[in-house]
Amino acid sequence: MKRRLLYILMSLVMLAACTGSQVPGQYQQADTFPHVYPDYAEVTIPINMAPLNMELLTGADDAVTRYSAEGCEIVCGGLKARPDIDDWHMLTAKAQGKAIQVEVFAKQGGQWMRFKPFNIYVSPDSIDPWLSYRMISPSFVSYEELTINQRCVENFDEEVMVDNMLCSTESGGQCINCHSYQQYSPGRMQFHARQTHGGTIIAYDGQMEKVNMQHDSLLSAGVYPAWHPWLKLIAYSTNKTMQSFHTAHPNKIEVLDSESDLIIYNVERHEATTIEQRPDELEIFPFWAPDGRSLYYCSAHFEYAADSIDLEEITLRAQELKYNIYRKPFNPETFEFGEREMVFCADSLGMSATLPRISPDGRWLMFTMGEWGCFHIWHHDADLWMMPLDATHCTSDYAQSGAWPLEACNSKDTESYHSWSSNGRWVVFSSRRYDGVFTRPFFVHIDSCGQCTKPFELPVSDPDRHRQLLKSYNVPELMRGPVRWKPQQFASQLKGEGVPITYSSTIKH
Repeated sequence: MKRRLLYILMSLVMLAACTGSQVPGQYQQADTFPHVYPDYAEVTIPINMAPLNMELLTGADDAVTRYSAEGCEIVCGGLKARPDIDDWHMLTAKAQGKAIQVEVFAKQGGQWMRFKPFNIYVSPDSIDPWLSYRMISPSFVSYEELTINQRCVENFDEEVMVDNMLCSTESGGQCINCHSYQQYSPGRMQFHARQTHGGTIIAYDGQMEKVNMQHDSLLSAGVYPAWHPWLKLIAYSTNKTMQSFHTAHPNKIEVLDSESDLIIYNVERHEATTIEQRPDELEIFPFWAPDGRSLYYCSAHFEYAADSIDLEEITLRAQELKYNIYRKPFNPETFEFGEREMVFCADSLGMSATLPRISPDGRWLMFTMGEWGCFHIWHHDADLWMMPLDATHCTSDYAQSGAWPLEACNSKDTESYHSWSSNGRWVVFSSRRYDGVFTRPFFVHIDSCGQCTKPFELPVSDPDRHRQLLKSYNVPELMRGPVRWKPQQFASQLKGEGVPITYSSTIKH
């Protein structure tokens, strides 16, 4: 009885909070859906997601939007619908496993019109509450004014985690990139800095240090990282990277590796070991299986016609670079790797596969597919693909047929970086679907057979913000909570000397 009374009171509070706006009593019924931004029609969201604020783009003098489910409603007045956060979460709790109906009423020339309603489906599956990403201008040379931010996806709280400008001077600066976490833990993270204060920052259980991973036995410092699920080991690719620019090709910029290998870095021993170094292979993008017993990565076969590394040659032949996905078995008791095994042969399709990411339950492999190359963020043709690693409990035709493109997820423009939620039910990915220039984070629900729902854009407090923001979201990563280190602490560590590493031919405990 007490629970029922509390439920009634909560519903009354919700209704009372919206008395400032009212649904029109008289209106004409339109036969079209409203044109709103972001496009939230028929999407599926986590139960704990922030309000899906949206803006009516159809020309109107005024508007009213009603969100309703199970006898409760939120009514928002104005061209921008922005529900109260507490009211929104009460409504999503009511709609769990069901849908919120959205009705948009527009006033034009004194006459109200009701558009066709649409649904927002509320999944009982929650998502990790925090998201981090790099904010960077989408230009080719201006990169110093950038930050790594973190945002609570349950509301609109956002803060700067790392500020690159705190380390820049009139005579020099650097770039920060590649933030990553061990098992979604904000207390176990790393990121890189290049140039003036170059080094790798590793924060682990309350301790932070800067590591100088440059060594004569390595091509470069560690670049693309992957934490082992529980061991203090980080797999990196080491890369000799360059850029090329095109005048006629629709992909105006290309990032290439003239050489690349794979290494393992032991955090406790400050020691690196090369684990894959084939002379005619370009290895990149390592990622551990969730059981910690195999390391996935991408590799492209490339033989130079010249007697040595020729940057002009690989630039001219860049469209020959077709990356396949491999894995190397790993014994976490002995720290020994086995020989590589082919997982997905993209070059047999005339394509290139990058960024392998395995779901936390080990059942699904998601990757990015493009016509060539490894830096697909710049490729307009890049799409997301799915491949079953264990489909024994799924009878769908897709799961039994091998890899397939996620058609419900992909757009006519770039889909690139992606990462799973810790419960394996959600993926956040980068997309340039709206304008082909600015990268925004989108979320999608993945069911038990590897199929996805319609993606939705990261909600923001002002729905027009992303149309005004001249920066891209880069490398979206979900976390269980916020990083507690302050930007000034990261900057102070970056300005110091890095701990030098040693090199070993074998990985030691």
